[in-house]
Amino acid sequence: MSTAAQDALIQLMVVAASSDDAMSERELRRIETLVGRLPAFEGFDKGRITAVANACIDTLNGSHGLDQLVDDAIAALPVKMQDTAYALVVEITAVDLQLTQEELRFLELVRDKMELDRLVTAAIETAARARHRRMPR
Repeated sequence: MSTAAQDALIQLMVVAASSDDAMSERELRRIETLVGRLPAFEGFDKGRITAVANACIDTLNGSHGLDQLVDDAIAALPVKMQDTAYALVVEITAVDLQLTQEELRFLELVRDKMELDRLVTAAIETAARARHRRMPR
């Protein structure tokens, strides 16, 4: 996969993590873990994560904002990677098992812009909840 597509995946995860106005240490660690383990990031220089994340935040704070960043990220992805991108976004938002309204709106925005099948997105969301569920105390 191209570096631009890998950067796009990271950008979407960073936006998901910061969509509730705060990127937690847990979310940052999850991004680093996913980049280090998933085949989609094969060949990616892990030392670039911070630079990609900072550029993403700069874009968010710039004149083009969220919609442009998401549009550009989706455009950089091969169509067959869109469900992977959505799964990564869901994975980051599910880390704390508490979805805020902002996170839910971001998921909806990404889902709509990618025009993913609703059954596919529901399956991705359910699988993420199951992976992050903790044993009752």
